[in-house]
Amino acid sequence: MRYLGEKVMQILRQLRGPDTSDAVFEATALIVGAVFFVLGFVIGWPVFWGREMAISGAGSIGIFAAIGGAVTALLAFGLGRLVVRPAVVAPDGTRDGFSVPGDRLRWYDLAAIAFAHVAIAYLGWLGIAELLERSFTDAPVFAFPGAVLVAVAFALTAYVTFLSAVALTPTVLSLVLAVFLVVGAFAAMLASSDVHWWRDNLSALGMSTNSASVAFNVTLVIAGVMVTTISRYATAGLPIDDPIDRRGRFVVRGGLILMGIFLACVGIFPVDEFFLVHNTVATGMVVVFAVVVVGLPWFLRAIPRVFVAFGWAYVLVIVLLAAFFAVGYYNLTAVELIAAVLIFSWIIVFLRTAGSVGTEHRGDPVPA
Repeated sequence: MRYLGEKVMQILRQLRGPDTSDAVFEATALIVGAVFFVLGFVIGWPVFWGREMAISGAGSIGIFAAIGGAVTALLAFGLGRLVVRPAVVAPDGTRDGFSVPGDRLRWYDLAAIAFAHVAIAYLGWLGIAELLERSFTDAPVFAFPGAVLVAVAFALTAYVTFLSAVALTPTVLSLVLAVFLVVGAFAAMLASSDVHWWRDNLSALGMSTNSASVAFNVTLVIAGVMVTTISRYATAGLPIDDPIDRRGRFVVRGGLILMGIFLACVGIFPVDEFFLVHNTVATGMVVVFAVVVVGLPWFLRAIPRVFVAFGWAYVLVIVLLAAFFAVGYYNLTAVELIAAVLIFSWIIVFLRTAGSVGTEHRGDPVPA
């Protein structure tokens, strides 16, 4: 396996040309996309030959593209990580090409990130096929154009996933997390056996009696692992000029990791089977978020005050939503959805803000 990987990398390096700029990865991604285009066509045409395929549904072009796209995403992600893996171990032990100094990706981090890419590809192509089916009602797809469409889906999936894999940063991870959560949540909503699940709460999607429970709960668990991953790397580059800064960074990192653990536990403990535990971890996630946001100017003194005000506004909105729920103006689903959007959008903006603060101090040594 190692020999095969080395041979593949040797061929890619020869095709992409000299290592002179960041365009190297772009050229390599195009090569990978072209390879998967050919594979998609070669596999799809014999399978579709002599048949008129539906756009979506059982045995359709959409199903073929979704399953093949998921496999493509997994292979392209693994290939991308091989590309950035140096042959020589760095002094700090980093061997994965990750851009955060003093830290590295663990195997479970990579497994969760790879799963997120696979899920996005699978659910994304299913959704696109469903949309096209409704736009071209009862339209058949013949073998040749069907094979071309599948080949394009494979190529686009490979191209995007490969670029994501070779350019993993906290910001990229946060965007992958956001897309994964949106795709997973909508998939669970569409697959729900209870069309009126929203009358109860968002956690109703994860009940064991709901056909969408597996998709919803797995989405939360994987998202929780990704949040803990992002939390470590987002705070790794923050300046720690004295013990106060070091302690503050530790508190923020611990709070974000705790939020990820709580999020995973929300999926591990469905509300209909573990009511008390489920509600405790869900509430705890919001409480930890509020503590981190409110105390941010004391925990991270270098953080811009405009971002602090931004976070405080988010906390006030969540408190207002809770008040609306208490008086019966909003139902719990609306409060949970809006609060989730606010929390994860704050995390994404925090990653970009922390990255800019770390860049300003990049000239100083940054302990992990």
